[in-house]
Amino acid sequence: MGRHLLITGGAGFIGSHFISHMLTNSKDHITNIDSLTYAGNKRNTAKFEKSYRYRFIQCDISKENELSLVFDQKYDAIINFAAESHVDRSIHDAFPFIDTNIKGTFNLLQAVLEGKAKKMIQISTDEVYGSLSPTDPPFTEKTPLAPNNPYSASKASSDLLIRSYYKTHQLSLIITRCSNNYGPMQHSEKFIPKIIYNALNNKNIPLFGDGLNIRDWIYVEDHCRAIHMVLEKGVPGEIYNIGGAEEKTNLEVIQIILGLLGKEMKLVQKVDDRKGHDRRYAMDSSKILKELGWRQEISFLEGIQKTIEWYKTNGV
Repeated sequence: MGRHLLITGGAGFIGSHFISHMLTNSKDHITNIDSLTYAGNKRNTAKFEKSYRYRFIQCDISKENELSLVFDQKYDAIINFAAESHVDRSIHDAFPFIDTNIKGTFNLLQAVLEGKAKKMIQISTDEVYGSLSPTDPPFTEKTPLAPNNPYSASKASSDLLIRSYYKTHQLSLIITRCSNNYGPMQHSEKFIPKIIYNALNNKNIPLFGDGLNIRDWIYVEDHCRAIHMVLEKGVPGEIYNIGGAEEKTNLEVIQIILGLLGKEMKLVQKVDDRKGHDRRYAMDSSKILKELGWRQEISFLEGIQKTIEWYKTNGV
């Protein structure tokens, strides 16, 4: 018969890819809730909206009255993708980040505590660990939390709520922390879609500071496979880092994309560095590899070529 899964933020970039993955690779029934802010787009879910195993409910997880209507059945698991996630937006206005990322997570935890769902997986981020120098070893699950902007601080706060509910109530709760995702259907404000769109339209491509900030990139489908594996075999109370093992400077990413598009570097325009700009993220994924058997399958070059082709066909 399949399980009943509650996916929050499933009209967003990663959440919609995960729903597609689960409808293809399981017999599970999916309830997708999303508040459909600027980052959530029904276009992302169009291809599976007619599936008998899928339903959509517009809902803001930070509003208890809306969320209560979603629990017309008991769920086998909640996978919480719902989040405000753009660093620049959090610097200019942190209020939505507190509401969604902290209060929303709290409301979901209360639902698990009340027996409305059997377990929950919290989708977090490598940014909760703070910043690395170029010579530091990658983040492990034991790296102390040291967020440096309102977005990452709100995600770290929600992770601590997860930990507290596990320790206090012994609920079935798991945290995953992933490196930078990319792929088809990502919002145009994000780094890689912005590069592709601007390059295709011969517009200036902004480069923060010296361009040497380093990120670890993972193709979204690899991330979805990892979450599926955590859903099946993850241990309650544990944290699993998910990285792409593809560290690149921002400048390198721009150079690769422009090279694949046959565009010149003169499109790149240096701009003032962002506030609190972390220098480097890198993830040690050895735990999920060793304990659950997950590994990255799609290289950055393969993934970025797929991504570029999608944006060429579909736009941003």
